[in-house]
Amino acid sequence: MVDNRIKIEFLSKSQNESFARVAVSAFIAQLDPTIEEITDIKTAVSEAVTNSIIHGYENAEDKIIEIEVYIEGKEVTIIISDNGVGIENVEIAREPLYTSRPDLERSGMGFTVMETFMDSLEVVSEKGRGTKVIMKKNFVVS
Repeated sequence: MVDNRIKIEFLSKSQNESFARVAVSAFIAQLDPTIEEITDIKTAVSEAVTNSIIHGYENAEDKIIEIEVYIEGKEVTIIISDNGVGIENVEIAREPLYTSRPDLERSGMGFTVMETFMDSLEVVSEKGRGTKVIMKKNFVVS
């Protein structure tokens, strides 16, 4: 059962990436995360939003990115979606150093970074229909 949730939509402008980071981190603050956990979440959100802007929408600034965040107990689910070009082969796109935009000198580490900072990462995409990145993190006190 979901204890709390938010849904945010914003334009695919690069300056909105910092808004997304702060909005998600402010929402999860109710779980009393550590500074390191907040930083991890902000970094993962930043990577996903940047991917939507650069790869999904190819830097078009008039498209919509949607973020949904769910809190269930001590687990957070963050879903970042776009209706952009989609990913032809998700498995290849998730390989470290792979980039679909070498012309922009991208590092190809976005999905790897998300995977490193989150407990789970799922990427659902369809060519021509967009991409949904689903990330989860547990805030269980050890």
